[in-house]
Amino acid sequence: MTEHRQELEETARAMVAKGQGILAADESTGTMTKRLEKVGVESNEETRRTFRELLVTTPNAGDKISGVILYDETIKQKTSDGKPFPEMLQEVGIIPGIKVDTGAKPLAGSDEEKVTEGLDGLRERFEEYKELGARFAKWRGVINIGDGKPTDYAIHVNAHALARYAALAQEAGIVPIVEPEVMMDGDHTIDVAEEATGRTLEGVFRELELQQIHLPGMVLKPNMVLAGYECPDQPSAEEVAERTINLFRGIVPEEVPGIAFLSGGQTDEQAAANLSAMNNVEDLPWEITFSYGRALIGSPLKVWSGEEDNIQKAQEAFAHRAKCNAAARQGEYSEDMEKELVA
Repeated sequence: MTEHRQELEETARAMVAKGQGILAADESTGTMTKRLEKVGVESNEETRRTFRELLVTTPNAGDKISGVILYDETIKQKTSDGKPFPEMLQEVGIIPGIKVDTGAKPLAGSDEEKVTEGLDGLRERFEEYKELGARFAKWRGVINIGDGKPTDYAIHVNAHALARYAALAQEAGIVPIVEPEVMMDGDHTIDVAEEATGRTLEGVFRELELQQIHLPGMVLKPNMVLAGYECPDQPSAEEVAERTINLFRGIVPEEVPGIAFLSGGQTDEQAAANLSAMNNVEDLPWEITFSYGRALIGSPLKVWSGEEDNIQKAQEAFAHRAKCNAAARQGEYSEDMEKELVA
């Protein structure tokens, strides 16, 4: 890893550059199929490629998007004009990345908890992805809340896997996005979420230290501290920001260059407002940015709906969401920005 340290640090800093964020376009085939079918589009290799190409070929996308997380299928595909996706991304100033986990599976010996798989053969897969042009990677751990969850057992096995993945990524000269997601499904309060998120982050950074991860050469992708989506007492953006940043200050080392928050099940507007409030907190020790999937692609997917004639309008919808989140990245998002896109 030593020979890759400078490369890792430079890439990680570029991923969390000011005014930009990361597009998560790494949905599995199953997840992407559900999203396409929801807007009346048959899911096949071509429709999935067309939609993802629509996003990344949006004019000036590289101004607001620093990197794109690709799925195994997409990183091996070519755009309509015959260019491999990673090559096309680099030409427009976007860093290509790759999702490498193979999904969350039931955790043996635990009730309704999960562990993410995909470590077998990962060293060889990293060699292939590096050759294809990937400069960073992503692995997501799923942590459930409720009825005694998360258990220390679930936190430990997921943290251990995240750190093993991160070590293999850095060995290959690829920046690891470390994603421990504490799920926000349910009616739990923000206090419960804060406690579970804190325990999870402590477990993750304990494992990262044990496995000698070079912290300046990674990016953290966590959940924000939110109340469960069914909780009647929903916090303001200011409370989310205060709770999240205060918790992270005590756990996340300052050597980590940036924290790219996931959007989870938040609405487009909530994800932008919460991110903006965090960027208005004073004396942040890390870059605070976004790595959104649904909060960036939901509206353009609906606008497109599989129709070639809708591609330009879908790109305008994507550009709008990227603009809103880039503004939030600077602490400058407001609800008035949502009025700027004329349907």
